Formats: sequence, structure tokens, C-alpha cells
Amino acid sequence: MAKKHRILIIDDNMDTVVGLKTYLGKKYHVLTAYNGRDGIQKFDKNENRIHLVLTDLVLPDVIGSYLVSMIKKKAPEKPVIAMTGWEHHPEDLETNPKADSLLEKPFEMDQLDRAIEKFLP
Repeated sequence: MAKKHRILIIDDNMDTVVGLKTYLGKKYHVLTAYNGRDGIQKFDKNENRIHLVLTDLVLPDVIGSYLVSMIKKKAPEKPVIAMTGWEHHPEDLETNPKADSLLEKPFEMDQLDRAIEKFLP
């Protein structure tokens, strides 16, 4: 299968990033960032080549809803799938994530596939 879409993964957990990159790298080009600031920089540098963003909502340096809002402000047409391990979402994440889809950690890879396939044919 030819890789035609590029996904940016933003998460501060190295194991999560490596696992997602390994799995998604079979079907997509994958860029990675280990914090919100690096994620925003990589998005800005590669915006025209990124087709979807997969980001954690709880990051140590940037509030997840802010990160999603920044990406959507710059490129509202870009799908953003947010991930969170919070069983009970903090109020800000419930009322203002602005993501196109939300995955609750831990999730199965088929759930991730279905979420991505809604946006990338």
C-alpha cells in the first residue's frame, strides 16, 4: 500500500508515541512531537503536508484544548483526533476541546483505525 497521508502525533509519553508511530507507520507517513510546543512548531513547519493530527489532551507544557484550538485556528479543515486518559474529563476538556474526534485511553487499535478512516480515505 502506498503511503499518501501524513499524520502528526503529539504525546508526552514516549511509549505511546513509539507504539503509535510503529503501528500507523505501516499505512501513513508519521511525524512525532513529545510536547505541545514542539507539536505546534512541527505543525507550522509541515502544515501543507499534514493531513491529520493525533494529540493527547493532557500535556505538561500546553493545555490540550489550547493546542487543538491553535491547530484548528490555523487550519480549520485539518482533522484533529484528541486522546485522553482522564476517566472524568476536566471541565475545560469537556466544554472546549474543539477536536473532530475523541479517543479515551486506553483504546484498541481498531478504534483508532475507524477514527482515522472517517477523515482519511
